[in-house]
Amino acid sequence: MEQGKTKMHHEICIRDLQDLGRAAEAFIREIGAHRLIAFHAPMGAGKTTFTTAVCKALGVREDAISSPTFAIVNEYRAGNGEPVYHFDFYRIEKEAEALDIGLYDYLDSGCLCLMEWPENIAGLLPEETLIVSIRVNPDGSRSLLWDDPL
Repeated sequence: MEQGKTKMHHEICIRDLQDLGRAAEAFIREIGAHRLIAFHAPMGAGKTTFTTAVCKALGVREDAISSPTFAIVNEYRAGNGEPVYHFDFYRIEKEAEALDIGLYDYLDSGCLCLMEWPENIAGLLPEETLIVSIRVNPDGSRSLLWDDPL
């Protein structure tokens, strides 16, 4: 690490389901120009729920949003017309399966890519991928945690 440079640590707390919209809007502001977002969290921590909230905050029609568990990737349109790609790599057993769907075409598109279960394709993710952890807190709230890459 270069002298004088430090990583910026981010944390957003989501108190409950009613707080999702506020947290999603804060998340969108804080990620800035990052387009590759990988959500790491245990089963049931709220990856899909939060991704849905982010899509809604971007103006995606609510009835268009669904988990891509079986399709691997869903494409949505944000309110500004830009594509948003939502990936669920839970069922991926070999990285080659992700390549078969044209993964790099999506990742290189410049569009927002929201990825669930990215650990299943870890070897394929570009270094600029923003790694976001979702932590379940003892009181049932959630915390989104990440560091800006240098």
